[in-house]
Amino acid sequence: MKIYVTSVFVDDQDKAEKFYCGILGFRVKNSVPMEKHRWLTVVSPEQPDGPELLLEPSTHPAVQPYKNALVADGIPAHSFKVGDLEAECARLRGLGVSFVQEPVDAGSVRVAVLDDTCGNLIQLIEMKDEPKGSS
Repeated sequence: MKIYVTSVFVDDQDKAEKFYCGILGFRVKNSVPMEKHRWLTVVSPEQPDGPELLLEPSTHPAVQPYKNALVADGIPAHSFKVGDLEAECARLRGLGVSFVQEPVDAGSVRVAVLDDTCGNLIQLIEMKDEPKGSS
């Protein structure tokens, strides 16, 4: 069994596409119109045939309270692995990304948490035991 698609609930798919692709560097895999929204998935350019992240509209009534509770408690909706956390945070800061947690050591990893501008916190993780730059 493999992970095929996982989702993050977003307030606005167009805004999410700009952030996840234009800022984070993912690429659109699918953009299929579906009534008022799209089946909009993105993938890592490092894994174009890997798991897809569905940028899913936050339209279900349970979603907003769920997202608000996660953000209020500082819990990231997703974690993305990077090869060099300091370099990636510097790159993202240069693009105007807001961090709610600066890089810190957490056992075998270094982590930072950013605001995705679409109602979620996203964690970036660097594995300490891997050479810098390998993700």
